Amino acid sequence: MSLPYVLTLVADRRNGPLAPEAIDIARTLVRGEKPITLSPGEAVDIPCPPTVANAATIRATLAPYKTDALLIKTRGRRKAVLVADMDSTIVTSETLDEMANILGVGEDVAAITRASMNGELDFDTALEQRVALLENHPASVLEEVWSATHLTEGARELVMTMRAHRARTALVSGGFTWFTQRVAALCGFDEHYGNALGLEGDVLTGRLAGPILGPDAKLDHLHRLAAERGVQLKACITTGDGANDIPMLTEAGLGLAFHAKPNVRKVTDAQVNFASLRAHLFAQGYRALDFVTD
Repeated sequence: MSLPYVLTLVADRRNGPLAPEAIDIARTLVRGEKPITLSPGEAVDIPCPPTVANAATIRATLAPYKTDALLIKTRGRRKAVLVADMDSTIVTSETLDEMANILGVGEDVAAITRASMNGELDFDTALEQRVALLENHPASVLEEVWSATHLTEGARELVMTMRAHRARTALVSGGFTWFTQRVAALCGFDEHYGNALGLEGDVLTGRLAGPILGPDAKLDHLHRLAAERGVQLKACITTGDGANDIPMLTEAGLGLAFHAKPNVRKVTDAQVNFASLRAHLFAQGYRALDFVTD
């Protein structure tokens, strides 16, 4: 009879292989069985019983080894819906910040972002104020930012592997549709959503051209996608790094805070703080040999 939980360990490959000592420590913490290799030197599963060691304790103990630890229920482990944030999650940068820096309003945008993160401004107000700073600037900045935008390691593997196993995948961003459509095409997402930037000819208007997609809208998309796929929320995986991702992270069956802001890490048990997006597949029990990129 299989055990009800598995502790998945994933190393940051840039810092070297998964340390045998980290595996031994983790097994002791959760009274785990012999590890099952998911990717040599990168990821293992440790089957374990219900444990008194909580996720925060396990994480803190393994942090010196630059190793992520994800305690997952084995039942229903593979998910049927993926909803992912874009900026600092599927791509490595914050596209609005990059636009602002090029246009010389980076500090002003950063100040508004800080106020929002500190709870002094709600998401909608902060977004409107930041977009207003782009008014009358050339739209060519979009192409300039796009040319310097890079996918996070494992982004395409995550999306294409889940699609190969009949999952529905969506990129849902508080950023701009100009970027989400391009990122979605690169990764293979089934659909994408974001905020539409106002344009008049080749000039940014400083306004949005539609309703704001914020934290509530992200959660609404999660609910809709689950219903359309015919599954419960526990069969969904979400990932993101910012405060506007918290509702969808906390309601999904597996919500992974990915290299997230401190206020996000405070409210999410499942965290990927060191490894790449490949960890999202290992958390679902996929082996590296199962990964799909085409």
